[in-house]
Amino acid sequence: MAGEPETAGAAEPTAGGTGTAGEAGRVLAGVHLLAYTDRLGGDLAGMRRLLTTGPLDRFSGVHLLPFFTPFDGDDAGFDPVDHGTVDPRLGTWADVRALADDGLVLTADLIVNHVSARSREFTDWLAHGTASPWDGMFLTYDRVFPHGGTEADITRIYRPRGGLPFTPYQQADGTRRLVWTTFLPSQVDLDVDHPVAREYLRRIMRTLAAAGVRIVRLDAVGYAVKTPGTDSFVTPETLRFVREAVAMAHEEGLVVLVEVHAHVSQQQAVAELVDLVYDFALPPLLLHAMGTGRIGPLVEWLEVRPRNTITVLDTHDGIGVVDAGPGAGRPGLLDEEEMAALFAGAAELTGGASDRMSQRVAWTRVPHQIASTFLSVLGGDATALVLARAVQLFLPGLPQVYYVGLLGGLNDVPQYERTGQGREANRHRYTAEELRDALTTEVARAQLALVALRTEHPAFAGEHSVEVLDEHRIVLHWTAGEHRVRLIADFTPGRRQLRVAATTPEGTVEATSVAELAAWDAVAAWR
Repeated sequence: MAGEPETAGAAEPTAGGTGTAGEAGRVLAGVHLLAYTDRLGGDLAGMRRLLTTGPLDRFSGVHLLPFFTPFDGDDAGFDPVDHGTVDPRLGTWADVRALADDGLVLTADLIVNHVSARSREFTDWLAHGTASPWDGMFLTYDRVFPHGGTEADITRIYRPRGGLPFTPYQQADGTRRLVWTTFLPSQVDLDVDHPVAREYLRRIMRTLAAAGVRIVRLDAVGYAVKTPGTDSFVTPETLRFVREAVAMAHEEGLVVLVEVHAHVSQQQAVAELVDLVYDFALPPLLLHAMGTGRIGPLVEWLEVRPRNTITVLDTHDGIGVVDAGPGAGRPGLLDEEEMAALFAGAAELTGGASDRMSQRVAWTRVPHQIASTFLSVLGGDATALVLARAVQLFLPGLPQVYYVGLLGGLNDVPQYERTGQGREANRHRYTAEELRDALTTEVARAQLALVALRTEHPAFAGEHSVEVLDEHRIVLHWTAGEHRVRLIADFTPGRRQLRVAATTPEGTVEATSVAELAAWDAVAAWR
């Protein structure tokens, strides 16, 4: 509850344990970076330099977004032709292993819902049908609706795109099949309950574990099981599969992170089954506080949020917002009008770009994500971004910082216009010169100071508490013996402010602005 301390030391993973408490603490400590290898470091060797001997050495881990073959397919690597091979343009499995051997905690994606239509498994099945060793691996319409589906059955299916989730394919003998394609026509869904698909997933898990990956993210798992008579999204059957997938991953020594954009009640249900789940409700609640000055919904969430969370502001998909709204027949932390106001505010501050770029989900009033960088949605206000980042880093859980947000990136509208993909605006490709320039800015240096604080200060191994000063201001405390850190976050309209204080052997140091944080030699202060 607000004002009451909570012990925040690392605990055993919640879904069955994957090692000693000390090992779990190492995996879940510090701050992790989220980045595309090619768009930030150029290749795996470049990422290693940035994270070990370069300007990003304050991060304790990294989530390498898909680096499989190809990393630049129809969905920026989330449509692997070969999920078990590193794209040679980026490096090798030895390069991945080198990052782990340097002490970084690695996270990688296990894309459980689909593979590329160009994969050897799918093309072999198209060529040989029931004689293919991959027969049964792919989900067809008749597997879910053997006796046909009604209009109500089919329109009930939840899909994060417009239209219906089926694509016609023809096998070599002329047989026509209607294949489930939840996302893109070139991303063919797996029948995750079939033994062939299960063995495929286990093989990828083993490959990742052998390369030193410690955390595996089950990508798009909420869509993985299709059940007639439901919307086929985070159903009881989905949760049953999650339990089974977690058990498989634990057998391979992997910690499991699940990605689900859903109502907070569904997030809480999933959190009980896995090691880690995203706190996707935090970003829209912070945007709501920025826009209105009111912190009530944020405080309400802080009282009930799961403890085994990865906290984020933005990700490669943009800014998730559906997680704070109504759903599953229940009210949300924000109501429909407040949700609509988030999108309207984002559109105004991005000159209408976020409205054009955000993908609308079938049968819904608003998109489930805002396609934009976080700084763009804040109208370029560096203080607002650093304030939001500070709240993120001062909450219990494992903070993960997206590279574009860290570098103070604004929307790459030309990249969106070239590709036609709204999310590409938040996936800028940094040249070496752009990266050097971005790292000299106050907004990047201030965020790196906060990352260093969270990574290095001993107070973050202690107890966390929340103090509400009034309807606009909240205080986040961490205490471990004589070690203390404090964030005062003020969302008062017209005067957003933050005040960060931390104890050092020489006394307490404070920063009250982006410029002061940028000049703060935080690492030297308490190392």
